[in-house]
This record gives sequence, structure tokens and C-alpha cells, in this order.
Amino acid sequence: MTARLMVHQINAALNELMAEDERIYVIGEDVLDPYGGAFKVTKGLSTRFPQRVLTTPISEAVIVGAATGMALRGLRPVCEIMFGDFLGLAFDQILNHATKYPLMYAQNVPCPITIRTPMGGRRGYGPTHSQSLEKYFVGIPGLEVTALHRFQPVQPFYRRALLDGDGPSLIIENKMMYGQTPLAHLKDGYDDFQLRRHGRDVVEAELSLTGFAHEDLTLITYGGMSDLCLSAAKQALIDFEISANVIILGNLSPLPLDVLTAACERTGRVLVVEEGTRAWGVGSEIVAQLTPRLWSRLKAAPARVACEAPVLPNSQALENEFLPSVADILQQMRALVTA
Repeated sequence: MTARLMVHQINAALNELMAEDERIYVIGEDVLDPYGGAFKVTKGLSTRFPQRVLTTPISEAVIVGAATGMALRGLRPVCEIMFGDFLGLAFDQILNHATKYPLMYAQNVPCPITIRTPMGGRRGYGPTHSQSLEKYFVGIPGLEVTALHRFQPVQPFYRRALLDGDGPSLIIENKMMYGQTPLAHLKDGYDDFQLRRHGRDVVEAELSLTGFAHEDLTLITYGGMSDLCLSAAKQALIDFEISANVIILGNLSPLPLDVLTAACERTGRVLVVEEGTRAWGVGSEIVAQLTPRLWSRLKAAPARVACEAPVLPNSQALENEFLPSVADILQQMRALVTA
């Protein structure tokens, strides 16, 4: 499979890593060929590795529970949860089992389980297939949560989770990103933005239209809101002469606080944008952890943009109306600068 889109690069990374290490197994629903998973991430894997791609009944609890047992026996299982909305069905296995074993036994009992799942809306899939639920998982002790983005080199990202770590890991893959082109090959710039990467295997991408100088605010985002934040930053500079640097997170838990602090100290204004619902969100925690570090440098109270609707409709027109938009981001940017 040619790695021309993000979905192809994820597939290529899984192929390469499974060929390298026989401890890696893939387990999930409908992951066998010819179907190859709901979003085709596992396409071809069961043909190449027939003994190590395992299809399951429709039970996320079974997928994660069985994978936890496999990890405790020395294997390195990769769970595919067909839609991120279904993670709730495996919550007990994640909260009370996979993450507990290393913590209870002083990190002497590794549990290298990787859970990867598509998250987010804008595809008209309705109330139970379009949510962004990562906020329910970033607070679980012992669980590493990362979000893939287009500026992230894909193979090192998955290598770190599948082979280099000894604890449980949750990988968020935005649905819209699957069909987009990778941008990891870019060195110093994208469109009119200058680009910096922070970190090695899991990176934060930082972009600026003004050479990381004379910036008015810092936009922090991840996943499906990345492109919208870049569009908002460009429009804000053209229409309102507001300069923003944009940080696209790869790490959600733990947060890369040093990277965030350095960027926010330059501007003194912080706007966090997420696709999930607003109450008790990822943005809340980012603001809570950053504010003590920035207290003397803040020029305005940190602000947030998030989904205000408790339920997303099937209609894509209505879905786009309820999810955060470029206009919503621009409105908050202007409010922050004039506060």
C-alpha cells in the first residue's frame, strides 16, 4: 500500500513494526482481510501475519481485557477500537486493570498494551460515532495519551508506543486526518507558516506566521481542530492584524508543559481549542496546569473554544454548526487581544 495518505502511513508503520517484532499482535473487530478495519488501517496485515491479527466478537471489554492478559505474558498487543465512542465499554479494563499492574508493583510488572482508535466528528456519523472522548482518559494515572497529527513522523510515533514503552498507551487518531496528506517531510515551513518541532518520537508542532516573534497570543490545539486553528491564525493576521503562534499537541497526558510555557510566555495570552465538549475538558486541564507557570506573564485570562452541543446530529450541516469553527476561534482571539 502506497503511503500517500495518513491512513496509509499508519498501515505501513504497523506492517514494518510487526515484521520487526513477533511479539506484536493486532486485536479488534473486523480487522481481517478483505475488510481490514472500518477505516482500513489494518488492511493487508492479516494476509501477511495471519497468526498475529485476531478478530473478536463485538466486545471492547474482551478486546482490551484479552490484550491486557497478552501484555502481562510478554506480548505487545495493539487494540483497534473501531470508534472512539466505544472506549467506554472498555473503561474498567483500562482504569482498573491495564494501568494498575505497573503502578501496584513498582513498575516491575510491565503491561505494554497499545489502544488506538479513531476519534472526532465532521463525517455525519451521528451522536454515538462522532464524539471526542479523550477527556475521560487523560486523567487516568499510568495511561499515556497521545494524538497523531500530520506534522508527526508516523513510524517513530508508533514505534514508541508498540516497542519502546512498557506501560499502557492510548493513541487518538482523528477520522478526518485519515484521508489527508502527511506533512512530516516538511522541514521548516508549511504554507505561509514557519514550523518548529519539539520532541523526538512524539512531537509538538509549533507554527508561526511572524517568525515566532511579535505574537499576540498562543493557540493550543490537537487532533481535528489543527487545520481550523491554522486557518484562523492566517485569517486573524490578514483581517485583524492579530498574530498567533499555533501549537499542535502530540502529547495529551502527560502534557509537554515546558514547550507550552515557553510559547505562552512570549505572548501572555492563551487560547485552547478542542473538539470535545467544553465541561471538564482537556482544555480545562491545560489551562489549570499552565496558569501557575504563567501567572506573572498573563495579559488576559486564558480562554477556551470547545463543542457546546451535548449531542452531535447526523446532519453534517448541523454537525458543522455545532462543532467549533474558524469563526468561533476568531471571535475568541479578538476578545483575548482586546481584553
